[in-house]
Amino acid sequence: MELGLRGRRALVTGASKGIGLACAETLAAEGCDIVLVARSAGDLAAAAARLRGTGNIAVSTRALDLSDSRSIDALAAEFPDTDILVNNAGAIPGGSLDEIDEARWRAAWDLKVFGYIHMCRRFYASMRDRGTGGVIVNVIGAAGESPDADYIAGSAGNASLMAFTRALGGRAPADGLRVVGINPGPILTDRLEALLRRRAGETLGDPGRWRETMADMPFGRAGRVEEVAALVAFLASDLSGYTSGTVVTVDGGMASRRKAF
Repeated sequence: MELGLRGRRALVTGASKGIGLACAETLAAEGCDIVLVARSAGDLAAAAARLRGTGNIAVSTRALDLSDSRSIDALAAEFPDTDILVNNAGAIPGGSLDEIDEARWRAAWDLKVFGYIHMCRRFYASMRDRGTGGVIVNVIGAAGESPDADYIAGSAGNASLMAFTRALGGRAPADGLRVVGINPGPILTDRLEALLRRRAGETLGDPGRWRETMADMPFGRAGRVEEVAALVAFLASDLSGYTSGTVVTVDGGMASRRKAF
């Protein structure tokens, strides 16, 4: 399926690994010029080398801490002609209300919640003022719709970003723009594999049996980063041109498996 993205510029945050890197690779394969943003310059260099092998595209990297709004301001000023923004940076720690103190909570939200909001503030304005359209895709997280007291900071932060995405996306068509969100469930990133290995060691006595811990997940597995990335590319394309203000869940149906009792 031709998505018609060739020649557009996509800026992806949290792009050095995991879902962010998969999004960048998929968009690059569709012919987008790519700006990779993450904290680690070394990881970004490795990611950029992978992307440059996908075709005749431009790849730029910026090592920035997006919890600092000044970094976002500089990024938006440098790349005002961004057509597609994929917000993906940030991982909020797990823990209950007693376990996540104020400092950890604020630090996590500064990067993911307020980072997403300020990225949208700056790039939405650039897209609107340019007058040639644009799409923002916020990669959020399924805990926003399936809140968990043991992941309370993430549940609350993701719920906030869901509401933000829907509100901004509802207004965006009046400015010729679109804003959408994606809620990934458990996706097999390095971070999730490490968690599952630890769980297998605790419950099965062998970290190497970590794949067995996914047996109760839909289809007996976690999601793949490529499955999220494919949806990002589709939502960013004109084939999804009537989609704005919505959040799509990619969790194999987990959020729909609730029981009344």
